[in-house]
Amino acid sequence: PEEQPKVYKSVLSHAEIDLPGDPMKFTAVPNAIKGKGIWAASGVNEKNVGMTATETITSNARVLGADPLVKLQPAEDGKEEIVGGIGEEDLVYITLPYISSAREGVIRLGSLLEKYGTYEMNGIAFQDVNEIWWLETIGGHHWIAKRVPDDRYVVMPLSLIHMDLSLNGGNGSHFDARAAFGSHSDSDHIYNTPRAWFMERYFNPKTKKWDGPDADYRPESDDIPWSMVPEKKITVEDVKYALSSHFQGTPYDPYAKSGDGLQKGKYRAIGINRNDFLALIQMRPGAPANCQAVQWLAFASNAFNTLVPFYAAVDETPEYLANTTKEVSTENFYWSARMIAAMADASFAKSAIHIERYQNAVEAKGHALLNKYDKEAAKVTDPAESRRLLEEANREIAKMLKEETGNTLDHVLFELSNSMKNAFSRSDA
Repeated sequence: PEEQPKVYKSVLSHAEIDLPGDPMKFTAVPNAIKGKGIWAASGVNEKNVGMTATETITSNARVLGADPLVKLQPAEDGKEEIVGGIGEEDLVYITLPYISSAREGVIRLGSLLEKYGTYEMNGIAFQDVNEIWWLETIGGHHWIAKRVPDDRYVVMPLSLIHMDLSLNGGNGSHFDARAAFGSHSDSDHIYNTPRAWFMERYFNPKTKKWDGPDADYRPESDDIPWSMVPEKKITVEDVKYALSSHFQGTPYDPYAKSGDGLQKGKYRAIGINRNDFLALIQMRPGAPANCQAVQWLAFASNAFNTLVPFYAAVDETPEYLANTTKEVSTENFYWSARMIAAMADASFAKSAIHIERYQNAVEAKGHALLNKYDKEAAKVTDPAESRRLLEEANREIAKMLKEETGNTLDHVLFELSNSMKNAFSRSDA
């Protein structure tokens, strides 16, 4: 907290924001390379409030005409600079250290958007142990937010769909926010709606019909629900699978060995080459209060990476995660994950089994270590001792992760080396 400034200045937009004087500790997944701002991206604060803010959404010309985005206008032709609004670079850093609940997060960020504006369209999630809220920016200064019902999950490639505007229990009306504020472009059908289709098809395979000429929803449907009640409770592994999708089991899988070649790779998958990181913030009401929040992380392409848990209530991050730099190195998780993904993609048929084993091993051992240290944490009452225990747990998890990652890198490198174009052995003759 003592490192949090009193005045924050955005690198990209030059906006200056006065910050409250009582910041809390919080985790973050920032840029490793300086120059484009902090991009804290996602994290958990010491009150066990989580936030993620790297969801870029779309809008339409009517909205952007009524409330234009607040973009930086550089000084030129004798005119003074006009600063821009806030954006993904800033959102977590100026919000998460100052909120004690998910609702407070909505109210604080909403007030910042109204005052400073934004230069881009964003979707932001807030959570605590009781509630999850979803907030979207609308134009330069407006926003809309909705509490996620406890029994539902949300798939968010576009924007909110229906809002109940009834007040004080009266008979209100339903407002279609997606139709009013969202985009309706052809590119949505390639880039956005197919991802929602795959995820809801996975979580609700029997609730609706997703395939065939009489399907309720198809990959290019504009009316795919914003939220649904899943057919079974959703696990960490379910979320990872959905967010790693390359449309496996459908005609659109770019790695499929059979099927219509024109369909393969037709749609923008979820697990693509330029995934940077995946954060799954898990609030566990049944866990001891000092270790309820777990931040699961994965780096690089989701189709080939693995999700690993770390306790959030700590003062330091294991070196294997914290030491990422611009230079490629197998001594950190980020670059190792990048290399595994590139090699496994190029040798998919041979390497897929190694990726499957890698993901299962890390997730299983991660759960085992959480179970082990949850029991230890339940015995601890002193906050400083609790932090030391959870930091020890994170170091043990990171050690396990490094070993499993190194083994997998060895396997996929071997598979790819065997398929090099200049392969030759004496028996070839």
